Amino acid sequence: MSEKKSVEEILEDVETIGEDLPEIDEAQLEAEESEQDPVDELKAAQEALAQKNDQLMRVAAEFENYKKRMMREKNTALKYAGEPILREILPTVDNLERAVAQGEAEGVEAKQALASLLEGVQLTLKSLVTSLEKFEVTVIESVGEPFDPVNQEALTMEASDSVPVNHVLNEFEKGYQYKDRLLRAAKVIVSSGA
Repeated sequence: MSEKKSVEEILEDVETIGEDLPEIDEAQLEAEESEQDPVDELKAAQEALAQKNDQLMRVAAEFENYKKRMMREKNTALKYAGEPILREILPTVDNLERAVAQGEAEGVEAKQALASLLEGVQLTLKSLVTSLEKFEVTVIESVGEPFDPVNQEALTMEASDSVPVNHVLNEFEKGYQYKDRLLRAAKVIVSSGA
């Protein structure tokens, strides 16, 4: 016996399948077709198309409104992005104004006024550095470190017995880094050795 069916067996299977199917009533099919007028079908299809078009237009309008709203919000966010930093700096301005007023106070001895002014400025500097640290602005340590042309700008070279060659001897301006990006390079004097 082979596993392959003969042509005759396949034809018998097809005939038995055909016997299981219900008979189609030709008269009923013709009646259904005549009930559906092509003009009515066209109108129904046009109405459905109009509804879908309307839905599509509404979705497109909503999307356009969404894009415009996002652009407005983005522009507003960019416009006022510096606001938190400025709010942190305002107390520093207030402290500097108090320090200046203390230095100009009448009836106070000059040495005492200078000491009060110096103390006020030191506190203000400390407050400002703390505010900068809140926003992840850090000082780049330079003095005594090897010269780094990426983070430091050499203004001049000076001879020094105590500081090794190509190390920072002194700095004119401190360098600052914001997160992992250089904000300002330190301006330094580099040692040329003994």
